[in-house]
Amino acid sequence: MNFSQESVIILLPYAIKNFKKVLKKAGLPYGAESYVEIRGFLARHYDTLLDLATVGFYKNFIKNVISKMNIQPNDMILDMGAGTGRNDLLMLDYLEEGKVVGLEIGEEMKKQFQEKSCYHDNLKLIELRIEKDLPFEDEFDKVFISFTLHGFEQEDRIKIIENANKALKKRGKFFILDYNEFDLSKEPFYIKGLFRLECDLASDYVKRDWKNILKECGFSVQNLHLYLKNLIRLLELEKY
Repeated sequence: MNFSQESVIILLPYAIKNFKKVLKKAGLPYGAESYVEIRGFLARHYDTLLDLATVGFYKNFIKNVISKMNIQPNDMILDMGAGTGRNDLLMLDYLEEGKVVGLEIGEEMKKQFQEKSCYHDNLKLIELRIEKDLPFEDEFDKVFISFTLHGFEQEDRIKIIENANKALKKRGKFFILDYNEFDLSKEPFYIKGLFRLECDLASDYVKRDWKNILKECGFSVQNLHLYLKNLIRLLELEKY
């Protein structure tokens, strides 16, 4: 069953309640400092739990997001924090001679990625931390990061953005799918409830002036796509 964005907003309080049960079963505290490195039960069943927590919305949502990337048949794409490889498989649908390289460090996530990638010669997994120095320079046409940046300290976020800039070819595109910027204190109760469930660093992330930060890191905003009543956005950036 597929739900509209409006339906997801209405159902969000129930999704939050159910996801709290999932976190409890997984042994994870609500509002931990960061959920960047997911392990155990949550990692092993991540894709299924994500679909359940978003009441079926995520599947079509992420397809829509990938379609906005304007992927070309020969593109080289870097996915920073690739997780299970679910998003990368969608990117492969647009590629012919191109390739997707996913960066991931979680053991359970890597195992699922490898199970998906073994049938695809143009999908590769590399175990690297995205907030550390990376070995890529002027190699990729596009870099993608999805719901990962908000889980890092600000210093590490800047390093990740700098890594993306370095990895991209001139005029390459950087796509950031994450929370929008807003004043959490002015948001309705169900959004506040979501951020009580989220990691502590997410509340810091939404307060930042990302367009200026990204400009200082060598990127210009080319496009902006908003989802779920402006809660989530896809930023399309171009390397200077």
